[in-house]
Amino acid sequence: MDDCIFCKIINGEISSTKVYEDENFLVIKDINPVAPVHDLVLYKRHIRNLNELTNEHEDFSKIFEVIKKVAELEKISNGYRVVVNNGEEAGQEINHIHFHVIGGRKLGKIA
Repeated sequence: MDDCIFCKIINGEISSTKVYEDENFLVIKDINPVAPVHDLVLYKRHIRNLNELTNEHEDFSKIFEVIKKVAELEKISNGYRVVVNNGEEAGQEINHIHFHVIGGRKLGKIA
């Protein structure tokens, strides 16, 4: 999608701090971190949110392997939070599916 900031990052049009990349995913540092480690796992195919996933996106299922690898690379595999905001009412600000991997300190409970 032409005006999607995450697509522009994936295509190298906008710089970012890369943590990990493979054929389906790009992981970057969040520019407004809420913890010492706050990475964004971006699916390289432009999908707005979880509701748009179909059987055609079978490669998306590898996201949890990527998250595990990121936790190991960031040395937070002993405890981290994975968050996905799905839709505007849930706080999704960029309409490109992405997961937050947050850790590096003790995290509080979620209400």
